[in-house]
Amino acid sequence: MESLPGFSSLIKKASLAGAFFVSAIWLAPVQAEVFCPAPAALGTFEVQRVVDGDTVRLKDGRSVRMIGVNAPETGKKGRSDEPFAVAARQRLQGLVDASAGRVSLVLGQESKDHYGRTLAHLYGANGANMEAQLLAEGLGFQVAVAPNVDLVACQQAAERSARQARLGLWRQSPVQKASAIERSGFAVVSGRVSKIERNRGGIWIELQGSMVLRVAPNLTGQFDSALLKRLQGQQIEVRGWVLDRSRRGGLKNGQARWLLPLTDPAMLQLAQ
Repeated sequence: MESLPGFSSLIKKASLAGAFFVSAIWLAPVQAEVFCPAPAALGTFEVQRVVDGDTVRLKDGRSVRMIGVNAPETGKKGRSDEPFAVAARQRLQGLVDASAGRVSLVLGQESKDHYGRTLAHLYGANGANMEAQLLAEGLGFQVAVAPNVDLVACQQAAERSARQARLGLWRQSPVQKASAIERSGFAVVSGRVSKIERNRGGIWIELQGSMVLRVAPNLTGQFDSALLKRLQGQQIEVRGWVLDRSRRGGLKNGQARWLLPLTDPAMLQLAQ
C-alpha cells in the first residue's frame, strides 16, 4: 500500500483483547523508534481512570479523547468487545502507570467533540506520545479529522510500522471490501472508484459495491480536485465512520446505501 502521491501536501495548513486471546508479544512496548515526541516541557494532570484504548478521565473531571487514534470498542449494551479492545485499554493503562499516573496534554485546534470530551494529544513523563505508541503496536487505527491534523504524518508512520510488522490489529488484515460492508461504524474499506462528481453537497466518490465517499463543502479546500479526478477506475483504501443512509428516511433510486465521510486527505490512499 502507498499513500496517494502528493496527498501529504494537500493539507493547506502547514501541519506539519476482548473476543480474542492476545499473547504478551502484542503488549510488548515498541522500542525501535519514538514517534511524535512532545514539542516542549508540558504541565501534567492526574488520571482518575483509563476508560478504554483511546479515552481517559482526569481527576479534574475532564474526559479526554485522544487525537489521531481510534481504538477497538469495548463491549457495550450486550455487545462483545472488539478484537484487541481489552489489549488497547490495558496498554494505555500501562503507559499511564509508567508515567506515575499523570499525563501531559496538547489540546487540538478543535478542543471539544460533540460529546463534550476534551480532544488532546497525550504524553507520558518520558515525552513519548501515547497515541503513537498505541498505533506502533497495532492497538488502534490512525484517523485524521480536520482541523486536528498536526500529527498526521508521524502517526501514519507509527501505524505503518505496525502494519509492516503485522502487529495487533494488522496480524490479519482488517480491510473490508466495499461490497462486504453490512453495518455502520468505523471501518477500513477498499474499493474501485466508479464515479466522481462535485455539487453543492461537496465532492462525491462512488465505489463499486454500494458505497459513496463524501467530502463536505467546508472541507473541499483541503483536497486537490485534479488528483481526486484521477482516481477514476483506481483501487483505493479509505477509512472512517460508515453511515447507513437507509436509516435516514430511505434512499433515492440508485443511491449507494453506505456513506463514508472523508474528513482529511490522510483518510484516503491508493491500494496496491
